[in-house]
Amino acid sequence: MAAKFEVYKDAAGKYRFRLKAGNGEIIAVGEAYESKAAALHGIESVKVNAAAAPVVEVE
Repeated sequence: MAAKFEVYKDAAGKYRFRLKAGNGEIIAVGEAYESKAAALHGIESVKVNAAAAPVVEVE
């Protein structure tokens, strides 16, 4: 199974997303959004920007 984004409402009624690996493990989570459309926009932003993002070590 391929990775997938899940969009859901949290206990406070905010929209969130999580990225799950093919084995079902959660590998990334998004912040709380006021609307479903905003959460979907957050997913698109991750899709566009993550591929070129550098890895930076913070100590």
